[in-house]
Amino acid sequence: MKVLVPVKRVVDYNVKVRVKSDGTGVDIANVKMSMNPFDEIAVEEAVRLKEKGVVAEIIAVSCGVTQCQETLRTAMAIGADRAILVECADELQPLAVAKLLKALVDKEQPGLVILGKQAIDDDCNQTGQMLAALAGLPQGTFASKLEVSDGHVSVTREIDGGSESLKLALPAIITTDLRLNEPRYVTLPNIMKAKKKVLEVFKPADLGVDVTSRIKTLKVTEPPKRGAGIKVPDVATLVAKLKNEAKVI
Repeated sequence: MKVLVPVKRVVDYNVKVRVKSDGTGVDIANVKMSMNPFDEIAVEEAVRLKEKGVVAEIIAVSCGVTQCQETLRTAMAIGADRAILVECADELQPLAVAKLLKALVDKEQPGLVILGKQAIDDDCNQTGQMLAALAGLPQGTFASKLEVSDGHVSVTREIDGGSESLKLALPAIITTDLRLNEPRYVTLPNIMKAKKKVLEVFKPADLGVDVTSRIKTLKVTEPPKRGAGIKVPDVATLVAKLKNEAKVI
């Protein structure tokens, strides 16, 4: 079975994000970039399935600027067999990414698509669901456990107040949650091997996909700074402040 694993290049989670002075977006100049942590979990899960003998080939995919090749090389160092970059200098919104992935699903015919539930830069949590809708495939989101057997994938997913178990017929779309696994440490020998693996580059036009933006970002602002806490003498004062000052009740 073939597995497709989309990965996204984002600002490293250890970096404090700064908003541009003109409010047009986030400043990423000279900022450390890395693979989206949820996508790293997806790559790790695909590699574990391959180690179990369930998966024959892992294809890492990224959509974005030329520098996304670095992210794909990281995915191949973890264990992906080859990679595909859909190169585009424009900002790609979730629907555009889903359409590009749909084109690659049609081209590669994978038995399973595993991707992170969301990216830590925009927190949209949309691409996996949109891909499933466009491709007409069953989906299991927020997966905390995954088992593949007899042409089906069993998914344990986290929901409010507990967990839910699903059994999906392959091919299927899976989005990963934090508790699915812990990604392995990438070793130097594997980083060197990744440099020799195949990395194909396409343009959106090569796949026949229109990536024109349908949403316009008007302004980006930092959240208001958190004020200092105060002590209240009794419950009545607390309730009054929550009602009259904070206006949350």
